[in-house]
Parts: sequence; C-alpha cells; structure tokens
Amino acid sequence: MTEDSIEELLRWIISVDRRLILMQYMKKHTIAKASEIAHETHRSTQNISRALKELEERGLIECMTPSKITWKKYVLTDMGKAVLEKMDGTYL
Repeated sequence: MTEDSIEELLRWIISVDRRLILMQYMKKHTIAKASEIAHETHRSTQNISRALKELEERGLIECMTPSKITWKKYVLTDMGKAVLEKMDGTYL
C-alpha cells in the first residue's frame, strides 16, 4: 500500500461522517457490530451498517461472520490498521 493510496482513503473516509465515526469506534474496539456502534454513537443501525459495508468494500474491515444475516462482527484488516494509524492524532 502506497502513501498516496492511504491519503486517498483518508480523504474518502473523512468526506462522510458515518465513515469517520466508524473508524473512531474501531480505534477503541477490536470487534465491531452495527447495533453496538449505533447505540454508542447515537446513530441509526442502518446508517452504521451502510458505513460497515462501504469500509468492507474498500478492504478496510473484514466480516468475521459472513454466513450470518444479522449480528455480523467486523474487524480491521491490515490496510484498515494502516489507515487508522495514519488518521490517529490528525482526524481522531
């Protein structure tokens, strides 16, 4: 992963607040579930689920329970950890 691609992902994340909220949550938690994030951040579960899907499509998070329809659990990928590290102190 190049520095330019990390910068591009940073701009993409901070352009929509639900993505930034999700990355803030992932900084403090190892495993994420949409309902828990929604409750803690006072957002709708649908809004958080959308953010989870967006970050998963970009390879920043990975679903640990893909066969489940609900109550899915997500973790940061190595790329997600690299982006989060770059965000820390500047955006988080």
